[in-house]
Amino acid sequence: MNMTKKLLVAIALGTSLVLSGTAAMAAGKQKKAEDISFSFEGVFGHFDRAQLQRGFLVYKQVCSACHSLNQMSYRNLSQPGGPELSAEEVKAVAAEYTVMDGPDSEGEMFERPALPADKFASPFPNREAAMAANGGAYPADLSLITKKREGFHYPWYVSPFIKLVKGNGGPEYVRAVLMGYQDPPAEAAQDAPEGRYYNPYFVAGPWISMAPPLSEDIVEYADGTKASVEQMATDVSAFLTWAGEPKMEQRKSMGFQVVLYLVILSILLFLTKKRVWGREPH
Repeated sequence: MNMTKKLLVAIALGTSLVLSGTAAMAAGKQKKAEDISFSFEGVFGHFDRAQLQRGFLVYKQVCSACHSLNQMSYRNLSQPGGPELSAEEVKAVAAEYTVMDGPDSEGEMFERPALPADKFASPFPNREAAMAANGGAYPADLSLITKKREGFHYPWYVSPFIKLVKGNGGPEYVRAVLMGYQDPPAEAAQDAPEGRYYNPYFVAGPWISMAPPLSEDIVEYADGTKASVEQMATDVSAFLTWAGEPKMEQRKSMGFQVVLYLVILSILLFLTKKRVWGREPH
């Protein structure tokens, strides 16, 4: 029995050392993103409609030249909880792109203007074409980028609790990468790969194939907001967060209602138990 206990303790200790070591290595390789207070964080968080509209503009005019958004349809832009563009605006946005359709009556595929029901048009017809146009690097689809990437690295034993409140830091990661281009330190510059840029926030970095995509006033916001690099990076990070979870607000609202229902039900059950069994001898 004692041997079994010792074995279990050794396994637990070894697991904790491996996990903490892995987290430490990840944190050492990738610089921690700055913690930003987004409006959608927390139990009662919600998306800022104006910010989502600005973020979509940045994606449309900058990011969509290389990065797809395959999980989204144009009609999602008008649905509650998102940028909430009007139906006319969505039709106009979709009409700017062409999609492959068919076959027609003669068995041929053909191109047509996109409709609100269509998925976001991909900038490249296939993966090989995308890599050929980007020097061998594949520009990732951004549909779930903020859910797949982590901006924060904490010890394994506290990470679940922090993520419950702050999330996984995905929006902060995207924002940090977009703003994190810098001159490499002298020791790293000697081994700089050709055609790569130094970005310590990049998860597979510090060298990244994507050139700095943002520059001051590269877009013009309709609401008059100054299009600084920081502003654009923050806005598009919020937009991509919504793209990864467009029903977030409905989920949080439903979750709150369920918790409230369970609390009330528990109180009623407790009072019922007291009423029925309160006078019974124990």
